[in-house]
Amino acid sequence: MKILIKNANLISMSEKRKKYEKNIDILINNDSIEKIGKNLKPNKAIKTIDATGKIIMPGLINTHAHIPMSIFRETLDGYELQQWLEEKIWPMEDKLTNTDIYYATYLSCIEMIKTGCTTINDMYFMTDDIIKAANETGVRIQTTRTLMSGGDSAEVRLNQLEKLIKDYKENKLVSFNVGIHGLYTTNEADTKEFIEFARNNNIPVHMHFCENSKEVHDINKAYKVNSPAEVLRKYFTDIPVVLAHAVKLTENEIEELSSLKNISISHCPVSNLKLGCGIAKVQKMLDKNINVSLGTDGQGSGSNLDMFETMKFTALLQKGINENPKDISAYEVMKMATVNGAKALNMEEKIGSIEEGKKADIIILDINSEILQPINNVFADIVYNAKGSNVETTIINGKILMENRNLNNIDEKNICNQCSKVIERIK
Repeated sequence: MKILIKNANLISMSEKRKKYEKNIDILINNDSIEKIGKNLKPNKAIKTIDATGKIIMPGLINTHAHIPMSIFRETLDGYELQQWLEEKIWPMEDKLTNTDIYYATYLSCIEMIKTGCTTINDMYFMTDDIIKAANETGVRIQTTRTLMSGGDSAEVRLNQLEKLIKDYKENKLVSFNVGIHGLYTTNEADTKEFIEFARNNNIPVHMHFCENSKEVHDINKAYKVNSPAEVLRKYFTDIPVVLAHAVKLTENEIEELSSLKNISISHCPVSNLKLGCGIAKVQKMLDKNINVSLGTDGQGSGSNLDMFETMKFTALLQKGINENPKDISAYEVMKMATVNGAKALNMEEKIGSIEEGKKADIIILDINSEILQPINNVFADIVYNAKGSNVETTIINGKILMENRNLNNIDEKNICNQCSKVIERIK
């Protein structure tokens, strides 16, 4: 199918183009962007979308989430992290069925589409059911079989991950990483084995890292190091790695990690605040040329998957803690939500910017609302004022999943009802 988007105001996030271009047409052919230009001619075989006065930009990329945790939204209030996990989440997770995971994932995919997130990096379990829901809704997903020590052996878990990679190797919307839950839950021998698997299969590692003070203490004790960064330098030097959170990295550790060009940070400001973990030193990371992307975490701690909200928190927090309003420009934050995310997931050749030849993962924003007008600085307006509800149209892999705020072929009410039944049964 061909789609022609006409008269858009383009924010491509491409270094090859101007940051903001008016009256641009984009021709999509099947799953890819075929042509970007002015006055492209429509014909009867092409679906035309009039984007006059609207903004077109790359779909947002969420580099750390636990997609089926939609059903655990707002279960955290009044609990500390470990108490919340032990008393609420783990007992409920033990009752989850494959069907539950499917419906909970489906709800998150609806949320993604409606808030302009076109790619998400997931870490959970019952992966086949997660992929089934993602495929049915049409969202792009990078996922894994979560790896840690205890329970099944490392060999069993890697065999399961290997089977997933084999089963979905032809699926254009699914990619994989080695999802090490964390160094504090994975012993040194298993960590080495998991890294070797990533190296042999040429896929990234995705791992929780330095989310809170207890985790740092546990890593240092288990690995007999003075700093978790020492473990990264010892084992993770030659494969792409996405480190979720990194809240407790010191300035010295950030300096150390800057020499490892394969490291990306997934900054999850809302979850970090809600769990009382603190605020990551994002500006320091950027100053050291570390690739920083954005994540929401699961809705149990992050509340929602609205990446516009995540962008706003990212910018405001750094200005506040550093007492410097010049820290992190709005455009830099938008990079974190798009091109930096693509780089983190080792997918920068396919997604993250609007360029000819790349996959057609595109969102159209309606900026004619009272919270966005008048527009004095378009990038700042998007970061500080736009919300997921300003996304009018979402296109993933060349397929229109939402147009004019209407979801295509999705019974949203039924999915919400099914998820309500799940949580009522397990809580």
